[in-house]
Amino acid sequence: MSEFNKDDYLNDMPDAESLQGDPASAGTGVENEAAADDQHDAAQDQQSSDQTQGSGDPQSDSDASENTLTPLGKAKKEAAEYLEALQRERAEFINFRNRSAKEQERFRQHGIIDVLTALLPALDDIDRIREHGEMDDSFKAVSAKIDKTFEKFGVEKFGEKGEEFDPTRHDAILHKPDAEASTETVDTVVEAGYRIGDRVIRAARVVVASPQQ
Repeated sequence: MSEFNKDDYLNDMPDAESLQGDPASAGTGVENEAAADDQHDAAQDQQSSDQTQGSGDPQSDSDASENTLTPLGKAKKEAAEYLEALQRERAEFINFRNRSAKEQERFRQHGIIDVLTALLPALDDIDRIREHGEMDDSFKAVSAKIDKTFEKFGVEKFGEKGEEFDPTRHDAILHKPDAEASTETVDTVVEAGYRIGDRVIRAARVVVASPQQ
């Protein structure tokens, strides 16, 4: 029988580095990691399922809250809903009323403008008669009533000698050089102008005195 040699036995044993590179050992480590991942995924799935079951249906929660209201609470809730609906209806009615009022005023002004436009030739004749002093007392009274009637409906007559020329209000039929004029002014009013508010119905036809160049 050969004698046991301790040094030879130790030299034949594999070292730690060779064990780490052993495929069998590596395969065992991979399998362990895969098993750990499977357990982790299963735990997450179970947690998600528990959360889903615990969340419940929002509609069911709302119904449950509705059922827990007292009769007084239900009455207050219904009253609040009716009040909100009433406020919406009131706002819509106010808007409708405002639109209707604006439409009525617009139609009213159109009617006044149509009547005024039709009477412009007669009004111009009255102004010419008044300017030449050929109007008797009875005719003056009729003319004054006509002027007051138009004032009642917001019609304003404009165009006076000496006022500054404004192309948005005056229609210049002639420009006359004037040595004394520093700015363009109305020298003669041929036909008076009429307006309602800021709307000019007819511009005043005038002769303009212009500064000499």
